[in-house]
Amino acid sequence: MKELVELIAKSLVDHAEDVQVRREETDDTILLEISVNKEDLGKIIGRKGRVIKAIRTLVWASAPADKRVMVELME
Repeated sequence: MKELVELIAKSLVDHAEDVQVRREETDDTILLEISVNKEDLGKIIGRKGRVIKAIRTLVWASAPADKRVMVELME
């Protein structure tokens, strides 16, 4: 999942070298934190949040059934 989010984010932004995805996992939760260049925040968020919502939907669909997955965008 981390690789999926990283691939999607890098394909959307102008500064792909600044994209970082950090994964934290507990017993029942997986947290993916996306960090991008400040100039690219709008491209990841999208109009009315549609792009980040689509990323969250894709991650949710590929997640294991016993885990809750959260995707956060860090500044």
